Amino acid sequence: MRYAQTEVGNILLNTMAAPDYALLEPHFQRIALPVRLQLHEAGCKIEKIYFPEDGIVSIVAVTLDGKQCEVGLFGREGMSETATVMGTDHSPHEAYVQIEGTSSLTLATSVLDEAMARSSTLRLHLLKYVQAMVIQISTSIAAAGQTIEQRLARWLLMCHDRVNGDTIQLTHEFMAMMLNVRRAGVTIALNDLAERQFIITGRGKVIIIDRLGLERLAAGSYGLAETEYTRLVRAPLRRGVDGANRTIGQPSATLQEQLQDHYSI
Repeated sequence: MRYAQTEVGNILLNTMAAPDYALLEPHFQRIALPVRLQLHEAGCKIEKIYFPEDGIVSIVAVTLDGKQCEVGLFGREGMSETATVMGTDHSPHEAYVQIEGTSSLTLATSVLDEAMARSSTLRLHLLKYVQAMVIQISTSIAAAGQTIEQRLARWLLMCHDRVNGDTIQLTHEFMAMMLNVRRAGVTIALNDLAERQFIITGRGKVIIIDRLGLERLAAGSYGLAETEYTRLVRAPLRRGVDGANRTIGQPSATLQEQLQDHYSI
């Protein structure tokens, strides 16, 4: 099967130079990304690279005593296992799907290694994405001193950037693990955001109804990584800054239908 560059749903592949994409395209396979699918196990050799077309993948740090904490996330704007771009075939982090995706293009790590050896422009393009991820992760560290409500607002905004529509399918348990807090803390924070009318929550989903309010609450911890991604990759990521996504704070066309289902959530 052929995968025309203009038709794939991954931004990093869309913005790649056509000759570089041609080095990879014959080797792609398209797979689904079910929730909890593990793309990489900590400490193991990286065998495959994934370029999601939808869905969200968590990059998870694992401590020596087995505790997990999300340190980064990506979706259709990126790729898995950036360690390969840096010249290594191992990573101490895990990567698994937190929000289901219908498709991802994947290829063997050896194919990407060979393509980067042949093309300096391909490696440079991917290195720019690595830089964007470094900024995202460093911002996560800086946000660690914020309140749970502020951290949750930032995290919901990042998920909102990477999904279609305003509904994010997430359980309280998963959010607690990703934020490295107790479930009770997440429940209280979600209730607070709902009382402020930023979101509607229930039955494993969160509906964003006031994005601008969430951005204000995040207090500067959101926006830098997204702006840098746009500068480096030359494609928009943040909602409200491109023609494809709705204006920040303006309800989507389907939001009223989602609100009608509020009492059945």
